[in-house]
Parts: sequence; C-alpha cells; structure tokens
Amino acid sequence: MSGNSQIVTETVRAADHDRYLTALYAPADKRDGLFSLYAFNAEVAGVRDRIHEPLPGEVRLQWWRDVIAAGGESGAGHPIAESLNMTISAFKLPKLAFENMLEARIFDLYDDPMPSRTDLEGYCGETAAALIQLTAMVLDPVEAPRFAELSGRAGCAQAITGLLLLLPLHRRRGQCFIPADLLAAAGSSPEEFIASGDSPAARRAVDAMIALAREHLSVFEKGASALPASLRPAYLPLALSRAYLGKMESARSSPLDGVTRLSALRRHWLTLRRAMSGWPAL
Repeated sequence: MSGNSQIVTETVRAADHDRYLTALYAPADKRDGLFSLYAFNAEVAGVRDRIHEPLPGEVRLQWWRDVIAAGGESGAGHPIAESLNMTISAFKLPKLAFENMLEARIFDLYDDPMPSRTDLEGYCGETAAALIQLTAMVLDPVEAPRFAELSGRAGCAQAITGLLLLLPLHRRRGQCFIPADLLAAAGSSPEEFIASGDSPAARRAVDAMIALAREHLSVFEKGASALPASLRPAYLPLALSRAYLGKMESARSSPLDGVTRLSALRRHWLTLRRAMSGWPAL
C-alpha cells in the first residue's frame, strides 16, 4: 500500500467506519478508488466541524472545486486530493457530480432551516445518493447506470438515517435538518424544535423523519434483489440503516435523547450477511 493509500484508508477508518467496513468487501483492485471517494466525502462533510465560520468553510469547499476541475496532479501534497483525482481519471467519473455535491454541502455551513421534504430529498440526492452512484461506477461502470434510480432511494434512506444519528449534534449547533413542512405537520417549527427539548411535537417530527427514511428504504429494498454482485459493496451501508432506524424507534434510543449506536459486532454481522447474500426479493 502506497503512502497516500494508507493515509486515505486510515482517514476513512477513523472518520466513517461504517463505510470503511463495507469497502473491505469490494474487490482488492477497486478498494483504493472507494476509499478515495469515502475520504473525500468525510472531508467535505466535516468542514463545519473543523472550520466554524461559514465564509472560511465556503473557501475550503471552493478549494476542492478548483482541485477537481484542474485534475491531474493538482492538490499535490494533499493525499486525499491526489487520490481522488487519480480515481476520477482512472474510472472516468463525472466531475459535475462532485461539483453538485460541494454545492449541496454549503447548506451544512449555515443554520438556515431545511425548507421542505423536496429540498431534503434534493440534498440527499446530491450527497449520499451521488456517492453511492459514484461508488457503483467504480465497481462496475457497465451495470451502474441501470441502478441510478435505486441509488437515489438508497441515498435518501441512508442520508436521512445519518441526519437522525447526528440530530443531537445539530440541535446543539442550532441546525435543523428536519424539513419545515414536516415540522409544521407535527405542530412545531425549526426554532421551536431546536429549543423545545423532548416535547410531544418534537417526538412527532422525529417519527415523521424515521417514516420518511423507511419509505425510501422500503422502495430500495424492493429493487435491491436485482443488484448484481459486482455492485453490492456500493449499497452495503444500507445494511445498517434498518437496524439504526429500528433502534431509534425504541423509547430508550430516541435521537432526541442522544446518539443511537449499534455494537461493533452487530454492524459487522449485518454487513457480512448482506455482502454474502444480498437483498432477497420481497
């Protein structure tokens, strides 16, 4: 393993262990490509954690735009940037997908509320769903285009689940990713949700988000039995989504009470089971 590859792999292992675990089930000659995508995603998803003011955060996202647009050896000295550009070139990945992902990530830097369910699904599509589709293109560029719509459903299910996992952090920051229309239907608002603690309206809003994630997950699972084995690693993170959502629905593990966790043993088992057997037809 080259120096860059080791750094990139360790970045994913530390920042996004669930995706790190799923990448290990990909063919050996594809793993560096997957790790470069996942490391890039971890970098841009974590900009707000490292840069606490919006304007410097936007500057950082613009740096990534420039590096990807320039291609080649731009970003020399930054292992993740170098690895990502090699992956984009080697697998002929569309740079527009990265541009759209970076544009969507600007939302993370501010405290503006998510306006609607449609806006939330668009955000999920440009982030998690795009990452799944790019991963599929690395794994099998011939088969990947057939499952673009399934990637959209998978990405929404995974991203909404992830936002629920991060809900305690977002509330402390004053962020609200639950769409305003879902909050209104639950009898709340973004401002009230952030300030209200564990109120009945907040519970209803969280339940609505869980239901939305389950809706997308159900559609994904109905189509997932058609996935060829070559593409399965791209969708393996979904193996954990149903378990996370199920635990969130229990009274003891509401996202309003703290971060929902699965044991390492259970995460390994769920991933292994899906890697070996896929998603049976429903």
